[in-house]
Amino acid sequence: MLDERDGIVFPVSEVKAPMTGQVASIHVQVGMTVREGEILMSLEAMKMENMILAPRSGVVIEILTTEGVVVHAGEVLAVLD
Repeated sequence: MLDERDGIVFPVSEVKAPMTGQVASIHVQVGMTVREGEILMSLEAMKMENMILAPRSGVVIEILTTEGVVVHAGEVLAVLD
């Protein structure tokens, strides 16, 4: 996926849900700089809390879910540039 700003194309990373579960908490906000491996949010599935980590360093440009929402495996949760 690419993001184009002022004629310059930047690669972006979609952060997807690894499993179906309820978003328990969101630890970041749009505009925040994150490092690879940093916790972005947590999902509760099968009575366990699963941490969703940043796949690479970057800036959070979009969060596509909210706390309490049930998401499905493969659903995009956030986008990093």
